[in-house]
Amino acid sequence: MGQVLDAIQVFFEQLAAVEFTALALAIAAHVLKTMCTSRAWRNTIAASYPDEEVPWRRIYAAYLAGVGINAIIPVRAGDAVKLYMAHRAVAGATYTTLTSSLLVLSIFDSAMATLIFVYALTLGVLPGVSSLGDLPGFDFGFIAANPEFWLLVFLALVILGVVGFFWLRLHVAEFKVKVRQGFAVLSDRTRYLRAVAAWQAGDWLLRFVAIWFFLDAFGVPQSIRNVLLVQVTQSLATLVPISPGGIGTEQAFIVYVFKGTVATSKLLAFSVGMKLTLITTNVVLGFGAIFLTFGHTDWRSLAGKRAAAEEP
Repeated sequence: MGQVLDAIQVFFEQLAAVEFTALALAIAAHVLKTMCTSRAWRNTIAASYPDEEVPWRRIYAAYLAGVGINAIIPVRAGDAVKLYMAHRAVAGATYTTLTSSLLVLSIFDSAMATLIFVYALTLGVLPGVSSLGDLPGFDFGFIAANPEFWLLVFLALVILGVVGFFWLRLHVAEFKVKVRQGFAVLSDRTRYLRAVAAWQAGDWLLRFVAIWFFLDAFGVPQSIRNVLLVQVTQSLATLVPISPGGIGTEQAFIVYVFKGTVATSKLLAFSVGMKLTLITTNVVLGFGAIFLTFGHTDWRSLAGKRAAAEEP
């Protein structure tokens, strides 16, 4: 936590040097990115429920709400609100099918993340597994410092998995139907490429554009290589969702990846500045979407309603 606060202090010390036009363009690219992702999700849901109206605005609000809550609350707490709002938006929708529709989006995202990760590996800039515990980031450092705790967590997950397996054997027919419904868009390759993958490609392009302008805003050299490396650090920092948005861990990764090429103070100002900007933007958009939808911003009650209404 002290290292994160130090990094935030460095950011505010260099705030006067920020290029705010580039910063505004980065925010605009990020907002457009969220639109692309929500369109892909909306089209996936529409393929699952061809006889129902799937309004994009309400799905977009659900997506923004989830992103906004995940920006400040760890362990993907916003996903419950996202699914609850999407469930309200589509008549007859089930949580199992909606969750499966999100898995459809992960296919393209995983492929892109893997390609970028492989590229970073070819550069030899990523820390080895043995070095993760030495990074000054909370998430991976906590895992490395408490192996016994995580062994117990792993065993608990195995037990839950076994229990879940036997439960599914009793409900497998109904469960399989709903999961298959969530993956319906994959049965039409042309529709998937046009209505889902194309929007996700726009999402990733706008991610890179946003990072490009963030680099410019904080005076870090702009290059395709640097954009891809920043994206890798963001992906790695959110693998273990313990801290909100991976803050702290992302800064540790970015200092390691760019060591010797960019001054540490400039890297910290860039990384913290980008993270705080994105968190603020996501929170404003997310809670704005919740307020416009429900007339209040009590997301905990929404998450509780989702848990209470969730089917087996």
